[in-house]
Amino acid sequence: MPGFQDFLSGLHIFSQQQNQFGLLLILAIASSASLWYWCPQHRKPVATSSLFFLITLVGLVLSGMLTALGGGAFASGLSKFSFFAGGLAVIRLTGMFLFRLILPTCRVKLIRIFEDLAELAGYCAWLMMHLHIAGLELSSIVTTSAVMTAVLAFSMQDTLGNVLGGLALQLDNSIKVGDWVKIDDINGRVSDIRWRYTAIETRNWETVIIPNSLLMKGKFSVLGRRSGKPLQWRRKIDFEVGYEHFAGKVIDIAQNAIRNGNIMNVADTPPANCVLMDFSPSASRYALLYWLQDIELDNGTDSVVRRRIYAALQRAGIQLPYPHYHIHLTNKDDNYEQNKRLKRIKERMDALQQVELFNTLHDDELAEIAEQLVYTPFVQGDIIMRQGAIAHWLYIIISGEADLFLELPDGGRRKINTIHGGCFLGEMGLMTGDPRSATVIANSEVLAYRLDKESFEKVLNKRPEIAVEISNLLASRRLNIDNLQQELDNESVSRLMAQHQSNFLERIRSFFKLDG
Repeated sequence: MPGFQDFLSGLHIFSQQQNQFGLLLILAIASSASLWYWCPQHRKPVATSSLFFLITLVGLVLSGMLTALGGGAFASGLSKFSFFAGGLAVIRLTGMFLFRLILPTCRVKLIRIFEDLAELAGYCAWLMMHLHIAGLELSSIVTTSAVMTAVLAFSMQDTLGNVLGGLALQLDNSIKVGDWVKIDDINGRVSDIRWRYTAIETRNWETVIIPNSLLMKGKFSVLGRRSGKPLQWRRKIDFEVGYEHFAGKVIDIAQNAIRNGNIMNVADTPPANCVLMDFSPSASRYALLYWLQDIELDNGTDSVVRRRIYAALQRAGIQLPYPHYHIHLTNKDDNYEQNKRLKRIKERMDALQQVELFNTLHDDELAEIAEQLVYTPFVQGDIIMRQGAIAHWLYIIISGEADLFLELPDGGRRKINTIHGGCFLGEMGLMTGDPRSATVIANSEVLAYRLDKESFEKVLNKRPEIAVEISNLLASRRLNIDNLQQELDNESVSRLMAQHQSNFLERIRSFFKLDG
């Protein structure tokens, strides 16, 4: 059968001419098999490249059959195209084999964009080699390539911008795979950075593709990253509490609920803190600030923190307010107003009876003073009194604590005492008009009443003998301050005590214009 023998002879001649394809076949099989076995997470791109190589192999076999049958120029062109396309598939498989298997095994971790650029360089070299085999001079290829590069650079500015943007983002460590970023309304984790785009996976199982050039031109936030600090992200939980509850108490309850709550993914350092943010029409607005350790679990951790705050407030008898308005309809007759007034006086008389300065006053005198008291709250850090200031009133501390300081000549301060609820301040200014002898700073939330000179003067005018008892108390307190400043001996203490008693009595009578 001479026709069949001619076919076999032509096929044998073709196979001898395509020996170089055997090297591509070996590289393709070795790379794809290794990746398939040791890198199962990359099987999809390996399967795609292997299928493409198989198609080129079929095309090569088909061109060999056509050559044996005398296919001529078409068979030759199909053979060259299949060989060229097969080389592209092998470059792709070899690139994955090197960058995804060999280098990670050697503990060399390179960003994915280097793999893309290396494969692109391989494609260009493979193309130029084939152009050279086709008979084109290398110098003309380089010249033509330079011209084509300029044309392509002008026509593909966005693509080149994406490539250079991807390289810049990686090389200057602005962003890397695994970072949590916020770009406009997109919030997610960077899953990949390629030569054209950056992929961001959101919590909604969406993958957002953002061109690298946009990242280079725009602004984005890397969540949880701070130089020299662990990965954690500050979160804010807003809540409201009615005005009837004191701010300091609410803040302490919320802070303690989170700081001592041992909540998973809530950092111990920096500690959670609660702040008063604003005042709404019907409630005070607070914010609990804490640091989240696992950024992916933000909503779940926020929910746990809200539950802890809500439970802690309920245990303290504090309810979160509903949006509402209070409309009070009250029949304000004479009895209602009288009962309201008596209740207010009773509360203030209870506060006055805790003050040593007013122990000698009768109930009717206490009631008269109580009506004139002014409610005066302070928060932590407020200066209640400043040394050297002139003020003719006295403070009665109901609750909280405050520190007393002496202002030193060198500008410093010396702490001399801490006072609590039931104490009083500013008696010298009220009774003698003296400047303040010490500075008092609130060390917590302080609730107080203020008593002015005019209110107390009415009581003294009715019973002037009160001045003698008050002068003894003032002398004792002034002597304690002098002793701290000058470290006096016993004899000096006795002598100064007598002088202070006489001096204060005279000054009280003069200040209030009392008869001797």
